[in-house]
Amino acid sequence: MGRVLCGALPRGTVFQTIWKQLGLQVSLPGLIFCLWPLLRSCVTVAPVPVGKRCLAVTDQSLGVPGTVSNTALRSRKLGKLLMPRFPSTLPPMTVLDCILDGNWRENGILHILDVIKWKGQDIGDCETPFRFWWRDTRLQELPSSSPPSIRHNAEASGGLEQSPSTAYRFPYPTTFAGIPYHADTSMSSLATAIVPLARCNRAISVQIPVLESEEEGMSVDVPKSLQLTATQSAQVASDGLLLYVSEASFEPGTNPLSSWVPLRNYDADQHGQDTGTQPEVSTAPVDGPLDVFARLIQRRIAGMSSVAMDVENAI
Repeated sequence: MGRVLCGALPRGTVFQTIWKQLGLQVSLPGLIFCLWPLLRSCVTVAPVPVGKRCLAVTDQSLGVPGTVSNTALRSRKLGKLLMPRFPSTLPPMTVLDCILDGNWRENGILHILDVIKWKGQDIGDCETPFRFWWRDTRLQELPSSSPPSIRHNAEASGGLEQSPSTAYRFPYPTTFAGIPYHADTSMSSLATAIVPLARCNRAISVQIPVLESEEEGMSVDVPKSLQLTATQSAQVASDGLLLYVSEASFEPGTNPLSSWVPLRNYDADQHGQDTGTQPEVSTAPVDGPLDVFARLIQRRIAGMSSVAMDVENAI
């Protein structure tokens, strides 16, 4: 199978794209059934977090990593900055395909989906399993990034210091978490492991500065590396799963690299929008795409079992 091009579609709809190109009037279940062999050559990413798709781009900044503003988050569709540049421990000349968590102000999480370039080395032309392996390996090697202190946060916000009763709000992401991927996309794995994972929230440990009332009366500034932090578990809501074509790579064009199977039904006019707000949820009493996908898997398993029994009886 040749490479699948990747372009401007922020969340791929490979089945709908092929459907339109062929001009077929086929139901979604029938279309997926016809293309089922393609699913066997996919890598699944689940659970996909709720958030905003973006690109993280770092430059060659002078200074100590993690202290200079070397990272920019840009919209995948419009290319505009989502927030001011901020410091991170990511290496220079790196481009990552990311999802900015929907509650990043509360948990400081930037989910790393894919790697396009790492430290000046092009990774996007490699196949999907290698890119995901590279992503997880390199993220584990990164030094931890401490969030700004509460006093620093107050200075950056114009002197509006947070009270002890106010929850800490991150000025920029400090936790870079890879989204789990699954190379085994067999029917049994999809039915028993991957789809259930795509329905569940994910817990991620994050570091949050200790509020000043908990710092035992400390009134002197401490270095960022020595500031007191507490580990908390952040619950990340799921937005379904992504099916990546294993042999696909990043290349210019408009064909999708992956197919998104959302957990819920979203209004059609909200698909692909880059507004920064949560999509509106359809009130129609129908199952979500992930429910339909799960039923198709069960039908496929039942059909395979029936064929196996017929063969056994014939023997």
